[in-house]
Amino acid sequence: MKYVDEFREPEKAEALCREIAKLCHRLEKPIKIMEVCGGHTHSIFKYGIEEILPQVIELIHGPGCPVCVMPKGRLDDAIAISQNHNVIFATFGDAMRVPGSQTSLLQARAQGADIRMVYSPLDSLQIARDNADKEIVFFALGFETTAPSTAFTILQAAAEKLHNFSMFSNHVLVIPALKALLDNPDLQLDGFVGPGHVSMVIGTDPYKFISQQYNKPIVISGFEPLDILQSIWMLLQQLVENRCEVENQYNRIVQKTGNTVALQAINKVFAIRDSFDWRGLGDIPYSGLKIKPEYAQFDTELKFTIPNLKVADHKACKCGEILKGVLKPWECKVFGTACTPETPIGTCMVSSEGACAAYYKYGRLSIIAKKTITQKLKITQEPLPACGFSSD
Repeated sequence: MKYVDEFREPEKAEALCREIAKLCHRLEKPIKIMEVCGGHTHSIFKYGIEEILPQVIELIHGPGCPVCVMPKGRLDDAIAISQNHNVIFATFGDAMRVPGSQTSLLQARAQGADIRMVYSPLDSLQIARDNADKEIVFFALGFETTAPSTAFTILQAAAEKLHNFSMFSNHVLVIPALKALLDNPDLQLDGFVGPGHVSMVIGTDPYKFISQQYNKPIVISGFEPLDILQSIWMLLQQLVENRCEVENQYNRIVQKTGNTVALQAINKVFAIRDSFDWRGLGDIPYSGLKIKPEYAQFDTELKFTIPNLKVADHKACKCGEILKGVLKPWECKVFGTACTPETPIGTCMVSSEGACAAYYKYGRLSIIAKKTITQKLKITQEPLPACGFSSD
């Protein structure tokens, strides 16, 4: 990939849309496709992809937002750790405004906690070097995409023998989450647009169970508009040809076997938890990463006493159902009213990869258009337009 403009050319997008429409006509049924990654969700709305697709295609937004799937209880644990007077708590900016049961990390900082935003876990190591009299805790979040950087940071801390540094590990794994979704009888999907960044680390082989056990196609996709459109076309092609395979559209980045160096670092530092609690999805077996006993001195959960309580979500918030793909953000009663990026009630609104944030920032017109079309169809029973929304 030399120039990003190559992946945003309108003429190629129009050509792909025409081919997608032809395949939809051959299928003659509604198609439900889940894009797993929150990065894909934001690209879809940023570039208006949903508006130019045939109406028979419904895009379902998956749980691939690491901040969104963080249960409220784990966030409360992080806030409790940060309020220790001897702790400097380091975190990515995405987690700062996520609401816990009583407060957020941002509010805790305003109340006196020493909470610092960093761009890399390695930044927290420098804080540890500069503050030998303090305990430095890094809030480790994310899927397999960010787990390698956490692992390498722990290995570096071990090499330097930094005894005042630890990680609060909340890394989660995408494969168990996908299995939990596929086992949900309320969610009927025809295929998946697979996560590009996670696949860059784990490769394509781990997704074979989707095609072999659940008979669903999956295409690993890049994040530019033409990447996503081509991935949808590849999925539809599989459906037309009655195939269920793992295909890799993002082959300029993703390799079949993944990133060996990154995987080795993860396996060296982390072990798989017996279970991990996900917002909306509940406890999923073998879906989280914990620090191995060999590196126990860097495990925050062993260094500090934390509440470790399960906390229910706000009754008005439908973030859990949105993460499961059961509801769309605009179907939540507090979306865009009581719940906004400035006053978030749920994680899906505050994270840069959250589906609610994407709808709020980019999707208002498409929501209105969808409602208008639905109302017209109920009255007139007119057929759906072949591609894109109607002009009125």
